[in-house]
Amino acid sequence: MDFNVKKLASDAGVFFTRAVQYTEEKLGQAEKTELDAHLENLIARADCTKNWTDKIFRQTEVLLQPNPIDQTGARIEEFFYEKLDRKIPSRITNAELLGQYMQDAAKDFGPGTPYGSTLITVGDYQKRLGGAEREFLQTSAINFLTPLRNFLEGDWKTISKERRLLENRRLDLDVCKARLKKAKLAEAKAALWSEEVDKAEHELRVAQTEFDRQAEVTRLLLEGISSTHVNHLRCLHEFVEAQAAYYTQCHKHMQDLQKELSSANGDTFPNAFAVNASTSGVSTGPSPLSSATLPGASSPSRPPNPSNALEPSTLKIEEVKPPATGTRKAKVLYDYDAADTSELSLLADELITVYTVPGMDPDWLIGERGNQKGKVPVTYLELLS
Repeated sequence: MDFNVKKLASDAGVFFTRAVQYTEEKLGQAEKTELDAHLENLIARADCTKNWTDKIFRQTEVLLQPNPIDQTGARIEEFFYEKLDRKIPSRITNAELLGQYMQDAAKDFGPGTPYGSTLITVGDYQKRLGGAEREFLQTSAINFLTPLRNFLEGDWKTISKERRLLENRRLDLDVCKARLKKAKLAEAKAALWSEEVDKAEHELRVAQTEFDRQAEVTRLLLEGISSTHVNHLRCLHEFVEAQAAYYTQCHKHMQDLQKELSSANGDTFPNAFAVNASTSGVSTGPSPLSSATLPGASSPSRPPNPSNALEPSTLKIEEVKPPATGTRKAKVLYDYDAADTSELSLLADELITVYTVPGMDPDWLIGERGNQKGKVPVTYLELLS
């Protein structure tokens, strides 16, 4: 106990003398030992590396986890799993969650409807995008964020500790220099102080040795910053490669989705909806998804019968055969009165079978209801499957 008290008092004395030396240096009342230029440059370079590494690290975290609340929650979760020494489970991404919502909605809307089937397709690709994002996040965290974090929480803490120790050794050295200077001034006045001069010189030699040793240790650590830059450069290349692979995957998924939707729309909305103005010389009627299909809207006008369409004299309804594939069910949106024997009259809300035949105008389809058959206008229908 007595030893501890003495050590505590000694440490307090050392701390006090350092504080006095530091304060007098700031006030310009004491001399300060300057570090050599090479060591000063290394310190400045290390500080610059630490500051920018910290900013890059934090902004990369924001890039990979934009939501601050989610980011905080993720950090807390990672902390507990690390303490429990357990593997951190992979978290579902926003795109994957969106895809799941779309597919769940399709079940309620009806997977056989155009909207429901499209939701299923888009939801599947959203999940693929989410999977690619999760893989990118994991790769970036391992190959880029982890090395930066290791530097900030490991190497830099060691460097900071040795730099603080070097500063303490410098303060001790300057305290010894001040004591020797005072002892020599006293010696000039009285020869009795020669013993104090010898003691001060000895303390100065010891302080100088410890300072030089600590300066060398700190210099070696600071020179290791060059190796840190090389390591971070490699990690940066890996991050860019992961990012490029991620965006390439996303681009491919979106292209595949566009092709699949285009193909599906070609089946759901057959060529009857295609613009054929270049050959017909007239514009097509409104789309079945236009405002004409909304509740309370009036029925659309009768589609024109262009000159190049199959005329009743040319189109023999009784000879028209449904194709092997391509027939669809359609719901009638409005009542329709046939203009001639080639057309089929319609009643709102009834279901009919429709298909197209080569050379037919895009505003019309062939409709069948039981044994009845005839042309029907597209704008009066909602295709179901």
